[in-house]
Amino acid sequence: MNRYPKFDDKSILIWGYGREGQSTQRFLNTCCSPRKVEIFEGKKEEIREEDYDYIIKSPGIVMAEDDPKVTSQTEIFLETFRKNVIGVTGTKGKSTTASLLYHVLSGCLDRKVILLGNIGEPCLNHFEEVDDDTVVVFEMSCHQLAHAKISPHIAVFLNLFEEHLDYYQTFDRYFAAKQNITLYQEETDFFYTGENVPAIPTKAQTFVVDHAEDFGLKIPGAHNNLNAEFVFRIATQQFALDPPQVRERMKNFTGLAHRLQPVGEKNGVKYYDDSISTIPAATINALLALPEARTVLIGGMDRGIDYRELIDFMKQHPEYIYLCMYESGKRIFEETKDLPNCYYEPELKKAVEKAGEVTEKGMAVILSPAAASYGYFKNFEERGEKFAEYAGL
Repeated sequence: MNRYPKFDDKSILIWGYGREGQSTQRFLNTCCSPRKVEIFEGKKEEIREEDYDYIIKSPGIVMAEDDPKVTSQTEIFLETFRKNVIGVTGTKGKSTTASLLYHVLSGCLDRKVILLGNIGEPCLNHFEEVDDDTVVVFEMSCHQLAHAKISPHIAVFLNLFEEHLDYYQTFDRYFAAKQNITLYQEETDFFYTGENVPAIPTKAQTFVVDHAEDFGLKIPGAHNNLNAEFVFRIATQQFALDPPQVRERMKNFTGLAHRLQPVGEKNGVKYYDDSISTIPAATINALLALPEARTVLIGGMDRGIDYRELIDFMKQHPEYIYLCMYESGKRIFEETKDLPNCYYEPELKKAVEKAGEVTEKGMAVILSPAAASYGYFKNFEERGEKFAEYAGL
């Protein structure tokens, strides 16, 4: 059994007791021998730091400054297993890329491969499973990377767009959190980065992924071929896998729920759930990925991101029908309401009804909101499920 002796005979505070906080408590009980463990869910200024040797923070809690006492599941895992880890981050595409990489490596390597992190269970749930030969594909959100002082052996930074400004306040602070995926890499490490990611000071050997071949994927879109290019290069360069074998394995990947997922057809109109879309670039990619796309549902929580790219696209592409919803949709509609193909509906149910009325047979409706679901739905998964339900699918 793997152990983490750093916490032995120490006083530990678990800050945040959601899914990850509960996972941390199990880890402390099974892999450590702390002197004291307490749980706290309040604000940082309410913590008596002198009472604790370490504070293990859950990723959703905002903390502006670094604190030497504060650590995280991500940092604990990397302290022990960083040589095993392929870390995947980026504003968009990290779940698909991490899943596709896991799909390829688990099918082609004669080694244990684990997929964890932001896409699945908390990483410490798998702490005891990792051995020297295990490959860990770790999807890393900005929240999981924030304040981390260790980077994985192989780091992937797919792309960077405005996101989570309600949490980080500025784009620079958001980028600073994600930089940690490579900032602490060593000369023997590897960093794969997208061309729109600004330069980051790193000691790692760096590879810029700026183009992709057509891999014949089941999941549509040029953006998914670019995700697949990262996977192909890592699989062939880092694991010396046979290129034809990798390509064949990638062709069997069927994608993830709520990511341009076909959910059914009604009255001759197809419906696609792209509820994961929370930024303008994702919505544009969704429309361009599907030749039959005709109507798109846009809008959700307004986090103050810049919608100029999407608004310009809407003005330049009259072939689509745009249904704007909720707070951010209202902001977009104010700048596009003079367009004859742009409508405002206050909420998803009405927008779905309108989509069924205005979309011709043989064409498709896409839920690709370019906005977060919070405030209206529990999460993007629930939003996608409601979309299918309202469409009668």
